[in-house]
Amino acid sequence: MNTKKIAIIGAGASGLLCAIYCARHKIKVDIYEQNTKCAKKILVSGNGRCNITNIEASKVNYFSQNPDFIENILDNFPYKKFEQFALSIGLILDVKLDGKVYPLSNEAKSVASLLINTAKILGVNFYIENKITDIKKLFQAYDKVVVATGSSAASHLGGNDDGLEFARVFRHNIIPSYPSLVQLKLHSSLHQIMSGTKVDGVVTLLINNKISSKTSGDILFTSYGVSGFAILDISQEASEALMNYQVVDISLSLLPKYSVQKLSSHIMKILESNSNISLLNVLHGLIPLKIVKALLVKLELNQEMKSAEINIKLSKKIANQILNWKFEVKDTHGFRHAEVAGGGVDLSEINPKTMESLKKKNLYFCGEVLDVVGQRGGYNFAWAWASGYTCSKDIIKY
Repeated sequence: MNTKKIAIIGAGASGLLCAIYCARHKIKVDIYEQNTKCAKKILVSGNGRCNITNIEASKVNYFSQNPDFIENILDNFPYKKFEQFALSIGLILDVKLDGKVYPLSNEAKSVASLLINTAKILGVNFYIENKITDIKKLFQAYDKVVVATGSSAASHLGGNDDGLEFARVFRHNIIPSYPSLVQLKLHSSLHQIMSGTKVDGVVTLLINNKISSKTSGDILFTSYGVSGFAILDISQEASEALMNYQVVDISLSLLPKYSVQKLSSHIMKILESNSNISLLNVLHGLIPLKIVKALLVKLELNQEMKSAEINIKLSKKIANQILNWKFEVKDTHGFRHAEVAGGGVDLSEINPKTMESLKKKNLYFCGEVLDVVGQRGGYNFAWAWASGYTCSKDIIKY
């Protein structure tokens, strides 16, 4: 009989998967979870649908100071192996055309429930509302300890930097943390006028006045700044640049199917064929009313202007503003509102084959506590599953 005992700190994605694999090999597993519920971030992921992984996950989908490390771990646990694991716990997957994977039930609750129940059936002990404050004490009672605590992101779901503090106990280097997949705050008041309005557009990120990246998708104006998938997609680079005191701007194209010339000509054509139509109504035919009002404030134009007052030069100025609306980013919306966090335990001090600490024998790290953050689309879960599996594989060996 296997008498080995391991402690896992954190009952999230990586911790639960690690626990299940270890328990299947008759290893005694105790999970310590500070929250009243396990798998809280799983439960809210994907707006309650849980984008559980992505079949295309590779190192290009992640940000880290050690991308080759990530590739090795992902190779240990490719999508086919995850699919087999999911089937083994009764979870049927639904693969979308874009590579995103969801539970067939379309409910995050089914993912969390099957993981937790499988672990319990296998004999894993759960110590809920049990916050570990002294990691050294665990080594007095357990053969191995796995830190799967996550990051400071989503503090309302229990996110914190406990895992980083545990790493510091053993003199691990920590890459500074920053929010990712997070909304942005703007140096402006115009977004308040547009608050609640959503458009499909293109976002260009500029760092120190140079184009860093460009993405398309929905853009949501809010009382504090901007949100939406397109914003989340560029937020990692923006957040890291802000942390390093760089100048960060975004340029928004709110009608990306138009060129300045085409949009200007369209505005003039409508004005010329409707001499009594106001500028506000012309623009409202193109973009939401709140955005029109903010645009006119920005350009200091009277919304009741008629065609006789508008020439081609002004129409081009209006078109250019709609297609190249620049805002200075002053901050992110913070860790509380971030889905994940960048930075974490330095991968150069982790064994790339086992996830074991190179500073402390029998100490393992997996999941978001490490210096790995993925793009939006299931990539962060893919890392959690793969790193948790790699931990379990080494623990089982011995």
